[in-house]
Amino acid sequence: MGPRTFDAPRVLNDGAALRAGSVNPSITWVGHSTLLVQLDGVNFVTDPHWGARASPVSWGGPRRLSPPGLAFEDLPRIDVVIISHDHYDHLDLGTVKRLAETHNPLFIVPLGLKKWFADNGMSRVEELDWWQELEYRGVRFVCVPAQHFSQRTLWDGNTRLWATWAVLSRERRLYFSGDTGYFAGFKEIGKRLGPFDVAAMAIGAYEPPVIMKSVHLTPEEAVQAFIDLNTRVLIGIHWGTFDLAEESLGEPPERMLAEVRRRGVEPERAWILKIGETRRW
Repeated sequence: MGPRTFDAPRVLNDGAALRAGSVNPSITWVGHSTLLVQLDGVNFVTDPHWGARASPVSWGGPRRLSPPGLAFEDLPRIDVVIISHDHYDHLDLGTVKRLAETHNPLFIVPLGLKKWFADNGMSRVEELDWWQELEYRGVRFVCVPAQHFSQRTLWDGNTRLWATWAVLSRERRLYFSGDTGYFAGFKEIGKRLGPFDVAAMAIGAYEPPVIMKSVHLTPEEAVQAFIDLNTRVLIGIHWGTFDLAEESLGEPPERMLAEVRRRGVEPERAWILKIGETRRW
């Protein structure tokens, strides 16, 4: 059987409103775990991936199923990049090098990744341990726990930290899940740093459970985490862009929304963005 195909819903976005800063604060889903966030005059991206594959090689590995929702050339100025961990679908070497060359952002990464960036010619990097934070122009970036792992080669497993992120400004609070299994840490993060306005939660790559259960969320667990975090709006990400697991590629948002209904959460508090869609938050 050949590789699966999937056309995630998308909208055209030429980036003009983002470059003008006219929709603020805003969140744009570029695809997978890549969000462009505009907040208090700071533009940042999460786990940026504009590459064709989530892979160490150009000729193999998971191929991108849908083009990025915003062309790289259409980006506004990027001030900060936050990285959750070193897996290839979250840390794409070609993309971060291009960002460094074009925008010279500050990269904020978990412990151990600063050396990887330095080895690849990027020096404007700050690394944080869990619960450490860095302030950039009035916006606080807090590295918070995750239940996952790290690895880019056969020899470097768990030599770098993995994390989720809380981004806190005067007016808004964002939680970004990166990759994580469901764990008690969500409640602690909610108590220490919440309430959050938005939680961008990974909802894809959960089948088969024997492999995925401890390191990825199911859509139902993402809804529970959103509740644990004490959050106003849930955004489902990490689905429909790369074929990484065995579930149907269109299933994660259906299950997330079904769980939202089952739990009695108001439908306007659960967002499934189209690729390229920008929303005010």
